[in-house]
Amino acid sequence: MANTVSFMTRNFGKYNPSSLDSYEQIGGFSALRKALSMTGEQIADCLAACAVKGRGGAGYDMGKKWRQAREVNQPRKVVICNADEGEPATFKDRTLMENDPFRLIEAMIIAGYSVGAQDGYLYLREEYSHLRPLFQNAIWQVREKGYLGENILGKTGFSYDVHLYSGAGAYVCGEGTALVESMEGKSGRPRMKPPFIKQCGLFHLPTCVNNVESLCLVPSILLDDKKEYLSYGTQNSVGTKMISVAGNVRNPGAFEIPFGVKVRDIIFDLAGGVKNNHEIQLIQFGGASGKIARPEDVLDIPYTYEDLTAAGVGVGSGAILVIDKRTSVLDFLLATQEFFFHESCGQCTPCREGNTQMKLLLEKVMAGMHTGEDLQNMKKIIMIMKNASLCGLGETAQNALSCAMDLFPECFAVKTEGN
Repeated sequence: MANTVSFMTRNFGKYNPSSLDSYEQIGGFSALRKALSMTGEQIADCLAACAVKGRGGAGYDMGKKWRQAREVNQPRKVVICNADEGEPATFKDRTLMENDPFRLIEAMIIAGYSVGAQDGYLYLREEYSHLRPLFQNAIWQVREKGYLGENILGKTGFSYDVHLYSGAGAYVCGEGTALVESMEGKSGRPRMKPPFIKQCGLFHLPTCVNNVESLCLVPSILLDDKKEYLSYGTQNSVGTKMISVAGNVRNPGAFEIPFGVKVRDIIFDLAGGVKNNHEIQLIQFGGASGKIARPEDVLDIPYTYEDLTAAGVGVGSGAILVIDKRTSVLDFLLATQEFFFHESCGQCTPCREGNTQMKLLLEKVMAGMHTGEDLQNMKKIIMIMKNASLCGLGETAQNALSCAMDLFPECFAVKTEGN
């Protein structure tokens, strides 16, 4: 039996998301007060001690990231909250923002203090435009109450403000440097690296980027005197994780779980099982760019970084997409390929041309007109895109297809003459 937990989601339903006063009544901004009694290094050390991995997909050590950002010796720095949650089937950040906006703003202020920044930017994806008024109101109230501005809470020398930016609907802007380009008024296309964003990011300033879930963990961890967070999870996957379950399940939704819950329990307990008891065809982990697996290979493994990686998939964005046997594998793959064909920024040849050619080749496979040479070309394009693309979009766009060619070879069988 899978159980949800309420570590970072404990405020859900307990206050009015439009009222700062109601947030303060349940202890809001007490984490900021505690943070201001610490040094920036101590805050980063606290995150490192809890082995917090970034929840944006890369899984980078968050304490290490904040320490590195603090060590950059520049007079001005910025913090960015990446709320460009564009990975299909992923909506856990949206759930956090809808239910607990003030926690996110509080976390952004703590991040600014820890790394030595003067400005924070909340980059909201275009599809979440309905949340813009909520955050405009929240930022205004927080500024009026003195949690933003000069010498916050009397802390001499700590002046910080939060700004709201909206994207224009480009999936690639989830990548940090493309996001920065978008914020500077340019086309959202990834930059060449180095220089890395921590040294030269927004407006050529040192920039620390975290996603919504990563930041929302921070206030709870700072106030976690009883070390509740460390009681969850496993040795190598500590704590809790927000996941989103979608597809052919009865109760799709976002859930906070402790690492270590079996995938079977997530799908059949939390998400209510498959609609009309249909048989599962495949499960995709981590959004459209994530890898897929047969149900028999993953249902009984724990949901941890190490176990999912060993099973050939990964945590990624925290999405779990369940596809039953009413959908053909090739239909699923073509829908995924059309998404990446549409969302490629076109800057680098491997991604731009690779996604175009893969779409055409998949259409040939679906029509039963492909040859053995076509399949070899598909494998060659997958390899080139993975190793030569400029950013993660091109590197991971063919993950599902690559897995499917191994897991479902019958879908790619070449018709012989007379058949």
